[in-house]
Parts: sequence; C-alpha cells; structure tokens
Amino acid sequence: MRFDLAQPWMLVLLPLALLPLLRKRSDTLGFSHVAWLPADRVGRLVGFLWRAFAVGAMAFTVLGLAGPGQSGAVVERAGRGAEVLILMDRSSSMDATVHTNGLQTAGRMSQEPKAKVVRDLLSEFVAKRPDNRFAFMTFSTVPIAVVPFTQKTDTVQAALAATAIGRGLPETRMGVALLAAIEEFEGRSYSGSRVILIVSDGGAQLDEATRQRVHAGLAREKIGLYWIYVRSGPNSPNLNTETVSAYGLGEELTLHQFFKTLSTPYRLYQVDDSTAMAAAMAEIDRQQNFPLTIHERVPRRDHGAAFYLAAMLCCAGLLACRAVQLQSWRKETP
Repeated sequence: MRFDLAQPWMLVLLPLALLPLLRKRSDTLGFSHVAWLPADRVGRLVGFLWRAFAVGAMAFTVLGLAGPGQSGAVVERAGRGAEVLILMDRSSSMDATVHTNGLQTAGRMSQEPKAKVVRDLLSEFVAKRPDNRFAFMTFSTVPIAVVPFTQKTDTVQAALAATAIGRGLPETRMGVALLAAIEEFEGRSYSGSRVILIVSDGGAQLDEATRQRVHAGLAREKIGLYWIYVRSGPNSPNLNTETVSAYGLGEELTLHQFFKTLSTPYRLYQVDDSTAMAAAMAEIDRQQNFPLTIHERVPRRDHGAAFYLAAMLCCAGLLACRAVQLQSWRKETP
C-alpha cells in the first residue's frame, strides 16, 4: 500500500504547532534568590505535558486536514470459477417467442420472448458464481461493451436488466462481436480459466480474414468458447444433425463448423426451451469451476479520522493538565 496525502498543501500550517513552545513574558517571574524556591516537580511535569499536548493537538489536526491515507492497494485472493464474458445477442429476433407450429415445446419460451428467458437464466447463473469475474457485452449491428470485467455481480445484474429496454436491430454481426469480446481479455494477466459465453439464436458468415483473427485471438488469450444456440422453432437448423439444405450450409451450421476447428475448447449447447437452457447453464456452471486467482484493487483508505482522534485525546490531556493546575492553586490559596 502506498501512503499519500489528499491535500498536502495543508502541511504549510504544520509550523503553527510550535507556538505553544514559545514562552510568554508573563511566564517569567523575577525572584532575588531562585535557590530559595522549593522544587515544584509536579508543576514542571504538568507544564511539560501541557506544552506536549498543545503541540500534539495542533499537529494532529493539521495532519488530519491534509487527508492522509493509502491508495493503490491490490489484494490477491483465491476462489473458484472463471473469467466469463457474456456475449448476448440483442437482435430483433431475440425479442420473439419460440414458434412451435403445433409441436410440444416445454418451458417458458413458447409464451415469453427468448430474450427475457435468457436474461432471467443468465441472472441466476451470475448470482450463483460470486467468485467469478464477469464482463457483459451485447451485439446486433455493432458490439456494445456494457460492463468491463468486474467481480461486482450487482453491476452485471443491472446490465442484464437493462437489456429489457427497447428492441434490437435486425442484423447480427457475430464476427465483429467476437473480435470485440477477445479484445476485452487483452492486457489482462492470466489468472485462471477464460470463457466467452455466446447466447444467440442465429449465426453469421465470417470472411477468411475474420476467421483467422478470431482463431488467433482465442488461442493467444487462452479463451474457451461456449455457444448457447437458441433455436426459434422446428424450422431453425439443427446443428447436431449437420444436415445440408437445398441452399447449402446455413449460417448457423457454417459458424458451428468453424468453431469446431478452433485450437481452444469449444462447446455447443442447442436449446429450444427454457428447460434445456437451464440445463445448459447448469452444465457450464459445473464445468467452469477451476481455481481462480483474483487481484482486487481496494478503494483508498482514509486515515484522517485516526489523526483527529489523536488531536481530541491531546485536547483531553490539556483539560486534565488545567484541572491539576486549578487544584494545586486552590490548595496553595489560604
């Protein structure tokens, strides 16, 4: 920890603390024979203490006004979990419900918008992992970094709740969003497992340059990739079957096949109802439970109150010295 002063210019008043050491003319009495005076050891002690308390009261008050404290402290502690960046799709398709077309679909996604169900389950996931460091980013046309990496889960919860405001744009640019998510890890010291958690109901066609940048970035920063693919209904492609339609590979399947070529861990969770979504989140919670070293910068600690307390104790000492003097004078007065 580094000791500093919030208002160091107040130290120019510190020499005023020497004023009690200056003798007044009234303190000097003339006697013809000083040796005849009896030794007043109590008086000398009280006088010494009075000046010491006066100097201390003024000095501690000035030091307290200078704002002493400690800042820049970084506390290291260990936990279990991971550094998780949640990359949430906020395109307009996520505001729709799952279209069942007469098929039986369990859970709430057949009655509520996909974005709301996803938001609620992500909120539960964040609440259960207090040792994790979370970052939150949304994307549609452009990626938006909402919350940088933090251990304050209430901040992440507020960001998740804010996604309920407004509607998304129709376009989904997954490649740009992935590159922006990887950049959030750059420059951070590696302290444990790193994960990008994509929650989206669609894919994207990535050009070769973007693929190479994504591949290299994930490998360089040692980031695992989880994709929670929210199917919109029976007409959505089933990535587990990897079937080719009459029009060729769909964007979702093309993206899935590219992710499987990554040199870092990749896992697909294909969900079409809230029950499957909850099961996917529970499995991710079990998997990403590794030792994690957390470096937390603590807020500045202000020590001004301790100096003010010392000044008050010195003032109490001055009152005590004054009481001893008055008691002594009363005894000497006939």
